[in-house]
Amino acid sequence: MAEQETDSGKSGGAYQVLARKYRPQNFDDLIGHGPMVKTLKNAFAANRIAHAYILTGVRGVGKTTTARILARALNYVGPNGEDNGPQIDMAENGLHCKAIAESRHPDVMEMDAASRTGVGDIRELIEGVRYAPVEARYKVYIIDEVHMLSTAAFNALLKTLEEPPPHVKFIFATTEIRKLPVTVLSRCQRFDLRRIDPEVLTDHLASIAEQEKVKVDRDGLWMIARAAEGSVRDALSILDQAIVQHAAQGEEIVSADMIRDMLGLADRSSVWALLEAAMKGDAKTALENFRSQYAAGAEPAQILRDLLDLTHLLTRIKAAGPTAASHGPAGEADAERAKAMATGLEMNALTRVWSLLMKGLTETQMAPDAAASGEMALIRLCFAADLPTPDEALKALKKNNSDGVGSTAQSSSPQRAPASAHHQESPPQHTAQVIDIKPSMSQRPADGGPWLRAFDDVVKLAGRMRDAKLRTELESYVHIVSFREGKIELRLHNDAPRDLANRLTLRLKEWTGKPWVISVTSEHEGEETVRDARTREVMAHPMVQKALELFPDAKVTAIREADTIVAPVTDEDEEDAPIDPDDDAVADAIAARKETGKA
Repeated sequence: MAEQETDSGKSGGAYQVLARKYRPQNFDDLIGHGPMVKTLKNAFAANRIAHAYILTGVRGVGKTTTARILARALNYVGPNGEDNGPQIDMAENGLHCKAIAESRHPDVMEMDAASRTGVGDIRELIEGVRYAPVEARYKVYIIDEVHMLSTAAFNALLKTLEEPPPHVKFIFATTEIRKLPVTVLSRCQRFDLRRIDPEVLTDHLASIAEQEKVKVDRDGLWMIARAAEGSVRDALSILDQAIVQHAAQGEEIVSADMIRDMLGLADRSSVWALLEAAMKGDAKTALENFRSQYAAGAEPAQILRDLLDLTHLLTRIKAAGPTAASHGPAGEADAERAKAMATGLEMNALTRVWSLLMKGLTETQMAPDAAASGEMALIRLCFAADLPTPDEALKALKKNNSDGVGSTAQSSSPQRAPASAHHQESPPQHTAQVIDIKPSMSQRPADGGPWLRAFDDVVKLAGRMRDAKLRTELESYVHIVSFREGKIELRLHNDAPRDLANRLTLRLKEWTGKPWVISVTSEHEGEETVRDARTREVMAHPMVQKALELFPDAKVTAIREADTIVAPVTDEDEEDAPIDPDDDAVADAIAARKETGKA
């Protein structure tokens, strides 16, 4: 654990906040930045120390602290004056360590670019670069928030930054790495200080609480780590506030409820109840739960974030199994509840919930009335629970295809039971009839090649294979006499190229991997266009004929290919088969399901 700063309490016993009191003093004290520390250790060991470094990351992850530690390492001299060159391992404070840590060493200059942005400030810095260090091994310039420098200041710094004297080192820190000119970035070694993992940060807070002799509930520390969003400084500031409340109330332990109230977070059990109500489609219970949490001080956006966290946990368990809960950030209670709830949900339902919550969170953050926006997001989520999932629509299509005309489009999924448990059985009602005029899936090529059911498919295949010339010729010069798989009989227009039939034969063999017989006839008898052939094929279909018998006055006015709908014939194919949500068959299946009680 980091050593305490040594000047605490000397100025009249002034209180020192935890973020300063437990600031790391060497590389061993840094948490969450192992890759950077390893790289620097190797560089120091190999004596390949760069002349300029740039540290980037969000606020509070340790950029300035790391810069000071690096300055100490560059100028480290043992407590007894032994000089073994730059050292990463600084178990004891050296001759310059205390002064550098307190920002008062003459050879380590710290500059805040947010307040000194002009070219004049950089010129002053460059003037001092020429002179050798007064006491230490290197002159180290630490420039914080370097992205705030003006363009002229950057340009003035470039030459010195590229070829500084051997006794000068630069260390830059910034939260906006994209605002730096590439000319500056290319002259520095860059280290990205990432957000601290919540589990690591929770352990760090527990260690500090133990040193402060304060008992804090582990769940409360986890809430602080989540609220800090990876920032150590933010986490320590929140912990400081929690300890003050603990001292004021005289409690023996800082409870999770106390921290939750302080942060304005929603109760975890209430969030679980809210998610369960929404997944069941119980809008009344969900809205009452939401309002209850809102009245208790929880922010609407935070409630939606908590719902997103639980949805992510459920999806992890659904994708990777029950063991995924123990590897994630969930507590023991959350893990057990998530395992039980995940068994009754489907993956596509969870992904739909995630999308709706993400949209709702974005709207809530921008809305003038956050509470109203949050309620609208929950209402959408509740009513989405009643919609059929894609696999249910496919099951309805499969059921219809297997039963033939007159079968009802039904959909029932055992896994969906929790999502519609609040609905009572509805009396039987009339259901829509779905007619599929497409050939059976068994006619598809087993090798997954092109499926050519009509000459129009050949024309489309030529377009997909980017043979524009052949496609144009097929559309302009070919009249179909007969078509079946592997054999085409056609008549050519007088202006057709002489080699058209031969080229078509070669291309079909190349594209399908099978031989095709193309016969050209000069007879006009039986001649028909591609559209006429398709119309004849559809009108001859038994289902279409049966439909016309049931509706004598009906007429077929248009034929539209629904290539994206596939009626699966096996359970294995069923899950992977794509559907077109705009297709009439799917719309009928959805309407039928709503009419039959939203099972």
